[in-house]
Amino acid sequence: MARSFLQVADFSASELSAVLDAAQAQKASPEGAHRRAWAGRTAFLIFQKPSLRTRVSFELAVRRLGGEALYLSPPEVGLGEREPAADVARVLARFGDAIICRTFEQALLEELAAHADLPVINALSDWEHPCQALADLLTIREHGGAAGRTLAYVGDGNNVARSLMICAAGEGMRVRVASPPGYELDAASIEAAQARAAASGGSVEVGGDPAAAVDGADVVYTDTWTSMGQEAEAKLRVEAFEGFQVNAELLALARPEALVMHCLPAHRGEEISDAALEGEQSVVFDQAENRLHAQQALLWRLVQ
Repeated sequence: MARSFLQVADFSASELSAVLDAAQAQKASPEGAHRRAWAGRTAFLIFQKPSLRTRVSFELAVRRLGGEALYLSPPEVGLGEREPAADVARVLARFGDAIICRTFEQALLEELAAHADLPVINALSDWEHPCQALADLLTIREHGGAAGRTLAYVGDGNNVARSLMICAAGEGMRVRVASPPGYELDAASIEAAQARAAASGGSVEVGGDPAAAVDGADVVYTDTWTSMGQEAEAKLRVEAFEGFQVNAELLALARPEALVMHCLPAHRGEEISDAALEGEQSVVFDQAENRLHAQQALLWRLVQ
């Protein structure tokens, strides 16, 4: 039980698909045999960033699997400051069975994983948000399926976009990403997604035109333009992302039944209009709920 999930690429496309299969099965039959998979096990939640969905969903997921979740706040740990990540990893490995970490630097996650003989799960870093991508794909599966459909991501080429692009490409989706100059995804991540798409029958296109990305799309996804830790850039980012708001005008270019997605929290009136977020096409709160089911299946998979 020492395998970690620090980024989408840590699991093959078929392994991620198996996690999603398990999530669907466990959601449909919540009283199944999986309810004792974590009996006698403990997961530590180390959070450097505040959270609503991440903390609630992970704590509930561990408990529903029969385990115990222990939340460790920033002052209690001081990860990388009060105490080196390597030492934190070695200590917690003596007490429990997994570390679930929500942090800024991907390097801290990698250091934890390198020194802990137990799985480390990325609950969010500045580089990736892989558990969010699992919940997103589970939601897309529930609303018409993934393979062969077109997913348009409009906005910042950030951690959410990176994980979503790679995960969706592995599920056989046609992924289009539109970001303004200076906020694009990196070439290595795009190549990784394209490799998965080539194997699954999907495709990946990256550009700077929101209208072109959304044209005929089955799913339209966006995320905040200013994430935690970027507050000083807020004014500059609002100016740079002009024309990238998901609103009625942009959605008119998508398929009439296109899903509207956002990982939350949303800055209504910036990256998405209130009408789009609250409209009939929105599955935003399905995504939020599915954080629980996707992460429960991931935790279950780690002990099989």
